Amino acid sequence: MRRMLLAVLLAAAAALGFYWWLTTPAAFALPAASRAPDLVSGQQVFNAGGCASCHAVPNQPDRLRLGGGLAIGSPFGTFYAPNISPDAADGIGRWSEVQFVNAVLNGVSPDGAQYFPAFPYTSYHRAKIDDVRDLFAYLKTLPAVSGRVRDHDLPFPFNIRRNVGIWKLLFMDDKPFMADAARSAQWNRGAYLVNGFGHCAECHSPRNFLGGLVTAQRFAGGPNPEGEGWVPNITQKGIGEWSEKDIADFLETGDMPEGDSASGAMRPVIKNLAQLTSEDRAAMAAYLKSLPPVEGPKPPPRKQPGS
Repeated sequence: MRRMLLAVLLAAAAALGFYWWLTTPAAFALPAASRAPDLVSGQQVFNAGGCASCHAVPNQPDRLRLGGGLAIGSPFGTFYAPNISPDAADGIGRWSEVQFVNAVLNGVSPDGAQYFPAFPYTSYHRAKIDDVRDLFAYLKTLPAVSGRVRDHDLPFPFNIRRNVGIWKLLFMDDKPFMADAARSAQWNRGAYLVNGFGHCAECHSPRNFLGGLVTAQRFAGGPNPEGEGWVPNITQKGIGEWSEKDIADFLETGDMPEGDSASGAMRPVIKNLAQLTSEDRAAMAAYLKSLPPVEGPKPPPRKQPGS
């Protein structure tokens, strides 16, 4: 009996040790800077990444007051966007550059905890380190906003941050963006923006029961991750009749070629993308137009008026 109990205890200790090792973030070393931070580039990254859409204080007009607090619904509970203003007490004012880069690229907090993937570092990790450094420098020029955001409202076991380490092993592709030499510079720029800071796939792709993207249906649309509505297919299956100019115009104005306009969560996205250069929007359009047609999940039938 003692031997059996000892074996069980040893097995449990080994399993716990393996779990702890598996879910511990790897050490991150920031390479030496190749140049001084570029604030213009940082502003472009800020707009491409849609930082204001989640982190601006809700219900106030200034998109540069990044005090957080927006509630983000999901099948796993409600997340609250944190304060990323340069406030020293409640924001990122005391963060070092290496801590910020590690958070954006790897989803790891300054104290070594795993960030939940509601923060789209699963796309941001494709970004160039210099671009993330530029973003950090730009954020430090914005107004400091006091106020600590409430904790996420997640039930057990989704509230255990260490479990995110296993989720990352299953669903996070940690490969950096690699340019395709067979494609144009414009196409590669568009691919970088769409798949990196633009994080378009995070909303425009279906997810499995653990919240991982269904890679075979990337960009093919699906249920709104926040719980209401349907996110459209943006492969050629969904927008095949749109020209590159149609797409670029939509990214600037939100107006669709058939006369409709962007609504819901896409409206603040358009507000961000409208701040990009016309060249960057054209690059995104060129990349999106090149996506092959992919059949996505079938949206539910629209409710008829009065039903």
